[in-house]
Amino acid sequence: MGAHLQPLALRLLALTFPLVAKGFPDETLEKAAKSEGYCSRILRAQGTRREGYNEFSLRVEGDPEFYKPGNSYRVTLSAATPAYFRGFTLIALKEGKEGDKEEDHAGSFQIIDEEETQFMSNCPVAVTESTPRRRTRIQVFWTAPPAGTGCVILKASIVQKRIIYFQDEGSLTKKICEQDSASEGVTDKPILDCCACGTAKYRLTFYGNWSEKTHPKDFPRRTNHWSAIIGSSHSKNYILWEYGGYASEGVKQVAELGSPVKMEEEIRQQSDEVLTVIKAKAQWPAWQPLNVRAAPSAEFSVDRHRHLMSFLTMLGPSPDWNVGLSAEDLCTKDCGWVQKVVQDLIPWDAGTDSGVTYESPNKPTVPQEKIRPLTSLDHPQSPFYDPEGGSIKLVARVVIERIARKGEQCNIVPDNIDDIVADLAPEEKEEDDTPETCIYSNWSPWSACSSSTCEKGKRMRQRMLKAQLDLSVPCPDTQDFQPCMGPGCSDEDGSTCMMSDWITWSPCSVSCGMGTRSRERYVKQFPEDGSMCKVPTEETEKCIVNEECSPSSCLVTEWGEWDECSASCGTGMKRRHRMIKMTPADGSMCKAETTEAEKCMMPECHTIPCLLSPWSEWSDCSVTCGKGMRTRQRMLKSAAELGDCNEELEQAEKCMLPECPIHCELTEWSQWSECNTSCGKGHMIRTRMIKTEPQFGGAACPETVQRSKCRVRKCLRGAGMEKRRWKEAREKRRSEQAKKSLDSEQYPVCRMKPWTAWTECSTLCGGGIQERYMMVKKRSKSTQFTSCKDKKELRACNVHPC
Repeated sequence: MGAHLQPLALRLLALTFPLVAKGFPDETLEKAAKSEGYCSRILRAQGTRREGYNEFSLRVEGDPEFYKPGNSYRVTLSAATPAYFRGFTLIALKEGKEGDKEEDHAGSFQIIDEEETQFMSNCPVAVTESTPRRRTRIQVFWTAPPAGTGCVILKASIVQKRIIYFQDEGSLTKKICEQDSASEGVTDKPILDCCACGTAKYRLTFYGNWSEKTHPKDFPRRTNHWSAIIGSSHSKNYILWEYGGYASEGVKQVAELGSPVKMEEEIRQQSDEVLTVIKAKAQWPAWQPLNVRAAPSAEFSVDRHRHLMSFLTMLGPSPDWNVGLSAEDLCTKDCGWVQKVVQDLIPWDAGTDSGVTYESPNKPTVPQEKIRPLTSLDHPQSPFYDPEGGSIKLVARVVIERIARKGEQCNIVPDNIDDIVADLAPEEKEEDDTPETCIYSNWSPWSACSSSTCEKGKRMRQRMLKAQLDLSVPCPDTQDFQPCMGPGCSDEDGSTCMMSDWITWSPCSVSCGMGTRSRERYVKQFPEDGSMCKVPTEETEKCIVNEECSPSSCLVTEWGEWDECSASCGTGMKRRHRMIKMTPADGSMCKAETTEAEKCMMPECHTIPCLLSPWSEWSDCSVTCGKGMRTRQRMLKSAAELGDCNEELEQAEKCMLPECPIHCELTEWSQWSECNTSCGKGHMIRTRMIKTEPQFGGAACPETVQRSKCRVRKCLRGAGMEKRRWKEAREKRRSEQAKKSLDSEQYPVCRMKPWTAWTECSTLCGGGIQERYMMVKKRSKSTQFTSCKDKKELRACNVHPC
């Protein structure tokens, strides 16, 4: 492989081995690079690093101190803005090992994005960059080793320009130890308390990337959607879901049905551990351009006690597949609040249903399994299956941005980039990153600013995607946003104040009767000319908590926010709640309502398709052979308020199994024939006919001809022989004449036609039969002679052996 194709980390690492390379020819160095100890030399390499500058960090999702054997964890290597890196290496070692031997390495990595990461050719257990270019973040999955491995050290190196950063301690090295069996069930989430002050407000924006274009295999065209987003900001004492844990009933209902109701109920039951319930509407269909439908978003707050956030949404239809974040920590180690989080998401399995395709019939997993990320090798029928074990293409991205802070902030180290600079400074782009395979129109003019005051706003411009020459290469957004302010305002104006957004309203000042409540905002940027800000930083308004203030009245909190409408279309109900803070002083019952409901209108129901479960498997055929019927069913999953659904819920079709066997059928045996000799020993035969030939494995036909020995008087010799034969022939003629006369006497009024000639013998040898018939010429009209019938005679023929 040419040097220009080798990962940058490999090429620059060669610079760190001057003592090894000195005095040796290139062939020796190349052989050394391919030797077993190459992984350890990567780790022992030393590079220049600026002390105390922690712009690079290695993070395991959830910041666990312990791992569960066999569980998978998302590992992120990132650079804080404006830093970046071009190359990197990532490796996992057993504690105290140097990496010289294969058994020194612990667990295994799984590639998420092949365009960003690959396994190192000279050290296959390590991960490196696919192509050298500027990047700020990469992600891989790491599967923990089996029990008994002990502690594991995750190490990373960063290549930036021609400087290599290595850290045996600090932000590029993570130690994670095996969880003891005694602590099984204890969460792996962070156990350190948050040291930040005040509160912070964030906006979560969800960008779905699951469509027929990006994931064509078995894509469900008609019913694809993302369910309503549900989550919360919470403390470390409450976990909504986590890899390696078991799904609660609320998580199960989201995963299988897309219903957030039970999940929200579980969240609200943890009121002391939850600060904000996070909710956003479902998306039908799953993907539409951003200029057609805005990405769903929700705002939430965090504080020192409840500094984690989690959410999930179902990828539907599916057995129990979701995406989301678990216990994302928004508190920094420097006692501040994270400014921005961007996470690419792949689907995970809730462990409650064993289906393998989008529309698999319901198949509960018994016993329930642990939550785990889906992989490309789960099942050949999976829509994400890749026989080569490649990465699953990302299905969504979530962006969490800090939009405000309230109260005195106590972070001892300032943010790497202040909010104002991050929000207002235009991005410095060295080059246009639009792929050559994406053909766009020109940008439209900038729209008017969304703010008419000197507060921060946004303006937008658009362009159209004319052609996408390579469907495997995603095209960037067709919208572009830029910060702005109202007319007459400019960040170049030295007297301009830059303000934050308003914080949510405070509680009412009284617990009974009329009071006031307030909200605040703070100065994000003071005027450069040193003048004072004259923009108000606080607003107040009247509020009523309890209209009556008598001893028989009870104290209640303010009304909470309205819940989402109970109907997804048509007319529904929405509710809001409040809590009783103090019962009446006179001991009477509290008469205040704690729940309020009102009607809500959603789009007309005919605009929303019926939501049906997948078809069940076909039943067994109603017969065991031949033609029959089989059936299959499906269930209506749409809410009742969606109206009548005319889709059929049961189908029937014909089924054909192998033909039923037909056995051979025979007539009864005929009478025995006359002996085939007039004197001495001979034989006689009898026969039967085949009525039905055997078919489809039916019983074969038995014999149709039987022989039996016969013996007539001894044969005479000499001249007397001819005389005897003549005599026998005369007696025979007499007996036939007597038989005819008997027939005429028996049927005096039944006139018969003469006997027909004998038919041809049925066989050429081995004994056959001949037939002849006497037909009735005239039947009697008298009822006394009903036995007047046609007659039939049989005789043996060709009895000689074949």
